[in-house]
Amino acid sequence: MTSTDNVSPQWIENQYQLYKNDPQQVPVEWRSFFQGFELGIESGNDPPDHKPAAVQSLIRRYREMGHIYACVDPLTPCERYHPLLQLGEFGLNESDLERRFATDNFILSNAPLKQIMEILQQTYCRSLGIEFMHIPIPEERKWLQQRLEESRSIPQLSREKKLTTLRMLLQASKFETFLHRKFVGQKRFSLEGAESVIPLLDHLIEKAAELSLQHVIIGMAHRGRLNVLANIFQKPLENIFAEFADNERYKIVGEGDVKYHKGYSTDRCFSNGCIHISLASNPSHLEAVAPVVEGKCRARQDRLEGDGEQLVMPLLIHGDAAFAGQGIVAETLNLSQLAGYKTGGTLHLVINNQIGFTTLPVDARSTCYPTDIAKMLMVPIFHVHGDDPETLIQAATMAIEFRQTFRKDVVIEIICYRRHGHNEGDEPFFTQPLMYEKIRNHPLTVDIYKTQLLREGFTETELRKIADRIDKNLEDALVREVCPLHETFLKQWSHISREFSFDPVETGIDKQTLRQLSNSLTTVPENFSAHRKIASLLKKRHKAIAEDTDIDWGTGEALAFASLLNEGTSIRLSGQDSRRGTFNHRHATLYDIATGREYTPLAEIAKQAGSHFSVYNSMLSEAAVLGFDYGYTVETPDGLTIWEAQFGDFANGAQVIIDQFIAGSLAKWDRPTGITMFLPHGYEGQGPEHSSARMERYLQLCADDNMQIVNPSTPGQLFHLLRRQVHTRHRRPLIVFTPKGLLRHPACVSTVQDLTRGCFQEILPDNLDAEPCRRVLLCAGKIYYDLLQQRLAGNHNDVAIIRIEQLYPLHKELLKSILKPYRKTVEYCWVQEEIANGGGWDHLRPQLRELIGREAEYVGRKRSASSAVGSHRIHKIEQQQILDKALATR
Repeated sequence: MTSTDNVSPQWIENQYQLYKNDPQQVPVEWRSFFQGFELGIESGNDPPDHKPAAVQSLIRRYREMGHIYACVDPLTPCERYHPLLQLGEFGLNESDLERRFATDNFILSNAPLKQIMEILQQTYCRSLGIEFMHIPIPEERKWLQQRLEESRSIPQLSREKKLTTLRMLLQASKFETFLHRKFVGQKRFSLEGAESVIPLLDHLIEKAAELSLQHVIIGMAHRGRLNVLANIFQKPLENIFAEFADNERYKIVGEGDVKYHKGYSTDRCFSNGCIHISLASNPSHLEAVAPVVEGKCRARQDRLEGDGEQLVMPLLIHGDAAFAGQGIVAETLNLSQLAGYKTGGTLHLVINNQIGFTTLPVDARSTCYPTDIAKMLMVPIFHVHGDDPETLIQAATMAIEFRQTFRKDVVIEIICYRRHGHNEGDEPFFTQPLMYEKIRNHPLTVDIYKTQLLREGFTETELRKIADRIDKNLEDALVREVCPLHETFLKQWSHISREFSFDPVETGIDKQTLRQLSNSLTTVPENFSAHRKIASLLKKRHKAIAEDTDIDWGTGEALAFASLLNEGTSIRLSGQDSRRGTFNHRHATLYDIATGREYTPLAEIAKQAGSHFSVYNSMLSEAAVLGFDYGYTVETPDGLTIWEAQFGDFANGAQVIIDQFIAGSLAKWDRPTGITMFLPHGYEGQGPEHSSARMERYLQLCADDNMQIVNPSTPGQLFHLLRRQVHTRHRRPLIVFTPKGLLRHPACVSTVQDLTRGCFQEILPDNLDAEPCRRVLLCAGKIYYDLLQQRLAGNHNDVAIIRIEQLYPLHKELLKSILKPYRKTVEYCWVQEEIANGGGWDHLRPQLRELIGREAEYVGRKRSASSAVGSHRIHKIEQQQILDKALATR
């Protein structure tokens, strides 16, 4: 590629005018060029011919701007006059049409201008518009350009393929009208107006099988979902109809969800092979499923032997308003090429209804296209007429082949319309009367295509037979018995129990193994120069195990990881700054100070054991990254997947993922997850956003043993907790409130013995004699060490401190047995450093009342609209007031 490849004739002309005015205004190399140019003019007899360059500029203009003038909107007549593509714009005129021009980088090396323009108009200005000239890699542009111009963007479908396309359109259309007629007034969020999506998807799945893909995982919102389930996933129609009639008789697990949120999976077989397709369950939060699908794909890719990116493909179906409007779209797109999150390219189908609920594009976005956000990835974007299914199929073929070739995302925008309102009970004429008058008079896509086929020589009889078979199948399904579906967990989850249990899980490991793992964790390769402070840290960690001295938090965590990897359990840890750790405690990846070479000791342990350890510094996002890691866990029941917040409070940027997927997926969709979340939490005077991880919000989401909310107070407890998460028979999300100040607290340590025996303890009792105690303080987390120090300083040996390590599910029987030895007259207090309307108080208050038979006294900060004060001085005063009150003698 030369320095002049991207230079247009207009730019050269402008530079020349600057040169004529003052040669010093242009760079020296262009001065030399223009001097030679003028010398050539002076020595010749004929004036220079600018028209060959003008033709080249014309070709480029069509490639760059043809999509703007393409005929892609079913509701708007095609504009045949394109001012920026007129011959006069380039210094050409009609007398040049018959003249032959030599071309560069065009499919014809020499041709009449008329033929060149015909090719360009057919290629770039019919019912397919494409944006690709923004792609900076010449190889990718050339790949697209050749396929477009060689075919003139004119699809070539076989007779059989045309009949299949009609059949899919008829199935899509008749399915919607059948539901409308049989289940009057019920919401279905129909696909009407965008029925071409069904033959498009059918072709994509078939093409994927032809390209040897084994899995396609689809994410989409509710519009058209039932149609996709019926006609792409071939979910039994009788089951879909039973859900409408609300008389389904097959087993439902949990509370369930509305029919247009549910997922499904099946195998589709074609003449060129079979492929497994999955539809991820999705809430009404339209684009929230996008990163979840990416995570599911990555997990399957990691699990399969061979080139996973070429075997598993994500396919996301978006709405125009959501794709342009929801920030999680940009976050998900940004995952595309990141080492820890890439999936080899995603196919994006944007169904452009030209309206969002009642909001028109002029009020919904500031860009020309709803797909403009995807230009950040510098990938091709196809804009296709929604009433032209054959061109959609052609675009789909190019899109999936591009994805397989370059491992990048591709976007197809289907410009169509929504025949009804937002749902079937909504009246769109209230807000868009002119638009919906056009829609009411617009013929159905299937009728347009049927007319096209009749013109091409197909007979009315053969087309009618296809329609009659579809009608009969719909009527028959209405009276067929419901098929039992998915009464058990998915195959890879079949060994996992649905039921939560407090049964102890032995998680200790023998001392010899512990020491071997410690050696591996603290030994670096020869000729590896670690930072001197890191080298000192490694020596300290090794000494703690070898000499059985104090094991700090970072060492306990590393040993938990190492022990699981050594047993064959793979671990994925992801989050902002997770390699080092926000608070400098982890150092999972070491860096050679001389060469920058990386070394990850845990990855070496995993390699020896046949497992896998991955730790990724994520992009600066919570929603997409947590959604991705949640999706990853849905596919990996036997692994440990951890998402870590930089500070616990920052997780509220991912609240939709927490609320809609993590807390409710088992109850709504029968989809368990073992996602583990590390949320740094603790009051140390760092202000509102760096103190509280909002424990109360997670506790509010708890019911039916759906999550585990844990605030471990020792490295040993963390060690057993992480191992329990993998070794227990059930899987639940594990929300861990991890410390900040305790990471190096001299009292927050464990021993080798703490790690080699026992299990995680949901509640830690006090070792004080219960008989003389006048007061029992119940607490969780860091406040314990402050209370312990205050008790020692004041010699308050009549005050017991009991730690509730697992706040949910609360092990009531264990707590009852621990409290039993205390006198009935003892005072009970719940002590927390969080504000009164935060932390565990509101959740635990009624349970403590039930257990001890009276109200426990609250000791903590007052209720507040902000989670913490901004002043470090005031923080210290408040903290001391809590301690004084908790241990005060009355």
